[in-house]
Amino acid sequence: MLRTPRVLLVEDEALTQGLLRAFLEKEGLAVEVASGGEEMLRRLDSEDYRLVLLDLCLPDEDGLVLLRRVRNHWDVPVIVVTSRTDRSDRLTALELGADDYLTKPFDPQELLLRVRNLISRSAARIEASAGGERRRYEFNGWTLDVGARTLVAPNGVEVVVTRGEFDILAALARSPNRVLSRAQILDIVSHGIESPSERTIDVLISRIRRKAAAIGISADPIATVPGFGYKLRIRN
Repeated sequence: MLRTPRVLLVEDEALTQGLLRAFLEKEGLAVEVASGGEEMLRRLDSEDYRLVLLDLCLPDEDGLVLLRRVRNHWDVPVIVVTSRTDRSDRLTALELGADDYLTKPFDPQELLLRVRNLISRSAARIEASAGGERRRYEFNGWTLDVGARTLVAPNGVEVVVTRGEFDILAALARSPNRVLSRAQILDIVSHGIESPSERTIDVLISRIRRKAAAIGISADPIATVPGFGYKLRIRN
């Protein structure tokens, strides 16, 4: 029997809570509600959810701060559902790792489609990794071996990289075709670099690119997404 997808709705306004919960449950989803940030974090710590619907205007914490905390600890899809229409809020949310952004008022059917699409993509990713964490990743001809901590270029040459450079590549490889912001990468790899800052991430990626160029590789292993961050296109 297929398990009903569980969704965590983070919303402090009682009427919106009730309407969204009733609508989504009618469409076959199991919905739990958190009225603030601390309650959301407690639930994420103790339960498994397939999706989080996150309002940005909460009584105890700004939703953007909460979004960053979620991304640092959980690999759960997040749709921001908010009354904030400012472009900077939308861009910041996406940069911090939101999978989607929907402004109020919205068409409930549109929300449902976005929810179902994200849950479906997440399920496919979970199934693909069910056999355990991969030890080797290939992208654009490059091979990254996590166990041996080696990086081999498309021409077969092993590239010597520092711990920080390797950890950046590994972080990107574990999130195939997904853009990671500088802040997200920094939170993952800060233990491996001295005086960590978002600017440090740019410097380390520039070093990786220079090392690739030094051995005659013109194809950049890392894709820059202007205004957001970086990603790798992983070949299965």
